[in-house]
Amino acid sequence: MKQQQFLDVLDRDEAEQRWHEVIGTARLHAESVALADALGRILAEDVRSPVDVPGFDRSNMDGFAVRAADTYGASEEEPVRLRLNSETIPTGVMPGQSVEAGGAMQIATGGMLPRGADAVVPVEHTDIEGGQLLVRQPRTPGGAISYAGTDMGQGETVLFSGARLTSRETGVLAAVGHGEIPVVRRPRVAILSTGDEIIQPGQTIRPGFVYDSNGRILADAVRELGGVPLFMGAVRDELDAVRQALGQALEEADVVLLSGGTSKGEGDLNAQLVAELDPGILVHGVALKPGKPICLAAAGRKPVVILPGFPTSAIFTFHEFVAPVIRLLAGFPQQERSTVQAQLAQKVISVRGRLEYLLVGLVADSSNQLAAYPMGKGSGSVTSFSRADGFVRVGRNREIVDEGESLEVTLIGREVPVADLVVIGSHCSGLDLLASACAREGLSVKLLAVGSQAGLAAAARGECDLAPIHLLDPETGEYNESFVGEGMRLLAGYGRMQGVVTRPDEKRAVEGLLADPELRMVNRNRGAGTRILIDQLLGERRPPGYGYEPRSHYAVAAAVTQGRADWGVTIETVARAAGLNFRSLRSERYDFAVPDQRWERPAVVRFRELLAPGSKLRDELAREGFEASG
Repeated sequence: MKQQQFLDVLDRDEAEQRWHEVIGTARLHAESVALADALGRILAEDVRSPVDVPGFDRSNMDGFAVRAADTYGASEEEPVRLRLNSETIPTGVMPGQSVEAGGAMQIATGGMLPRGADAVVPVEHTDIEGGQLLVRQPRTPGGAISYAGTDMGQGETVLFSGARLTSRETGVLAAVGHGEIPVVRRPRVAILSTGDEIIQPGQTIRPGFVYDSNGRILADAVRELGGVPLFMGAVRDELDAVRQALGQALEEADVVLLSGGTSKGEGDLNAQLVAELDPGILVHGVALKPGKPICLAAAGRKPVVILPGFPTSAIFTFHEFVAPVIRLLAGFPQQERSTVQAQLAQKVISVRGRLEYLLVGLVADSSNQLAAYPMGKGSGSVTSFSRADGFVRVGRNREIVDEGESLEVTLIGREVPVADLVVIGSHCSGLDLLASACAREGLSVKLLAVGSQAGLAAAARGECDLAPIHLLDPETGEYNESFVGEGMRLLAGYGRMQGVVTRPDEKRAVEGLLADPELRMVNRNRGAGTRILIDQLLGERRPPGYGYEPRSHYAVAAAVTQGRADWGVTIETVARAAGLNFRSLRSERYDFAVPDQRWERPAVVRFRELLAPGSKLRDELAREGFEASG
């Protein structure tokens, strides 16, 4: 069998080379489009000017067409007197008279220079007296004149093949009169989402189903790259349905993308059907994280790719393998990615044997040194790629990358985004309200949810403006103040109630829940303020699920709602929104540690104003269950 088997895992560069040896990557043939539709397209042929630009000798200002020699010696005190012709030359009119020696003719800006004239005297350097023109400044030949063809000459190449048409280039094409332009045809990219669990946005979600985010992400990514997405919807895991959709895609598109179905499960039909193509599968499995299951294939020389189903894996492998091919087909040059140096903010454990692409968010400390925070939500995350500033390559033979290590970060955009307000620490739905209010006022906000203790460390290093914290001091029984060290201030935030949640049908009190060995808990991540409260509640007990450590209050509520856990600890506002039974444990303070040197930054000042007693936002927080504190 000629196809490569999954788990015959190749190095990233070897996989790409093997694929490119088979597929066609030459830019597509030319098509003619109207100039009005040419913006952003790639010019397929050199363009020559069919006319001179300007097409005639013209005046650059309002004044009088003269012979320069007649103006020599003119001055304010002793002006030269010239005979003024009766004709006036407006724009768009061919002169009927010539300028003879000692004569002059009035002319408008853009007007055609009359025969005999070789200069224009600006109107502000002249006077008219008794039918004569008084010239008070001498002119040289060519003064205030644009000669025919000096901008572009007839037959001159004005744009070269391969140029991307921006407004500047389309302006040139309009100036030489081109109404239609030869451009590289946009590659058509068919996109098939596959899976019985896939439904489209706008439909009602049911347990076990997921919205098709991959289809939308890929279609818009193709459009951003200059391609034409052909989104063919979601196809069920039925052999005939997928075969029919794949056949249609191969007929209509230059590139075919399937999303999902890249592993060896019995229900995954994509690889089975792609294997039937000629030459079929060229690579099935690349030593990458995320994206190991990617399948690179071809039908003839037409690229066919099965992307992993998880969103982060899908979009990452798309940009690594597919995006460069689309750019080549569309005639775009390969894009050089910008890189910066940054220190890793948190230790990372990697998997030996795979090149890992670690998505990171970037922030700058007080000395403008960059720190990289891992965006570690897994390949199933939809938000990781959208919120990341760049990625780090962790080599195949590395298992640990230590905190503080200097790394090269490849930027996803062209430069490091600069936020007005950087917030690193514990997350809260009340913080979302505050960030939203800042955004409505035009402030850009970067939120990195890393937990209270990691947020405090970030603030101590000067990497953020605000570190939201809710840390309980077991000795004093107070929140936050004892954790804020030298060089930082504590900005009072608000109070919120922490409590134990269960599904509505569970009525027992907290002690009854803890005493039942059959009940499964959901914990919180170490370093979170809620984790301290949970450990105090449990003491030496370790119920089933203790090692299950999601990183947010929402994840805790979801685990209980969906039956993956029977109880957990979260805040009242989240529990109420999820419809869970809530048992109060402790009112806590959610405050903000602020580095001294950032206290008076404009965005921090505005944030403090939003939190001030009596503000509209404070009232909104109260309506959501967040009470004033401190």
